[in-house]
Amino acid sequence: MQILVVEDDPAVAASLVEGIGGEGYAVHHEATAAGAVAFAKAQHPQLIVLDVRLPDGSGFDVCHELRQSGLRSPILMLTVQSDEIDQVLGLEMGADDYVTKPYRLRELLARIRALLRRAYGELAAADADLIYAGDLVIDRTSAQVTRSGHRIDLTPTEFKLLTFLAQHAGQVFSRGQLLQNVWGYSADLFDEKTVNVHVRRLRAKIEVDPAEPTIVLTVPGLGYRLAA
Repeated sequence: MQILVVEDDPAVAASLVEGIGGEGYAVHHEATAAGAVAFAKAQHPQLIVLDVRLPDGSGFDVCHELRQSGLRSPILMLTVQSDEIDQVLGLEMGADDYVTKPYRLRELLARIRALLRRAYGELAAADADLIYAGDLVIDRTSAQVTRSGHRIDLTPTEFKLLTFLAQHAGQVFSRGQLLQNVWGYSADLFDEKTVNVHVRRLRAKIEVDPAEPTIVLTVPGLGYRLAA
């Protein structure tokens, strides 16, 4: 597994490279937005740790550009504790997770392992079954979703969220339950607004009219369910 670390602070970058590399991952470091985009497009790392503030641009722009280019590797953003807008905006741009500064290396590594397991381990080991959700076809072997033969590009997190709901069609799940089953985190460790953002992004891709969803439904006061 190759991990790209994008961080302009030399001390922080060195700590990340040493800590992540110590877990057995191959780590490549870039200090600029331009360098990060060029490396990611050329080498397709399995995961990207991306700082929001870079000397030549924003980590949000990097995330957005990579998603627009078709890169589906998990992106873990490093945000500032006091800036809640950073956390939500990062998710809106296509990030899969975020860690706020200051962070503990142990927590960061746990997030990385969870993202890699979710994106590659569990998807690669999925059965060959096809799951149908409305007019969508979910192929767990290729981790692809299609409608009328046309592919819908989802991030690994969006794919797993849709697959989990589809496997339990009609069943209502609270945001905390989705965090535990899709993200692998307990609700007290992770902000539940992340679920709302990912559901909104998922709807934007799979619903004919995201403003009037017919596949992923909100159950007021309880959570979400997939239409049976």
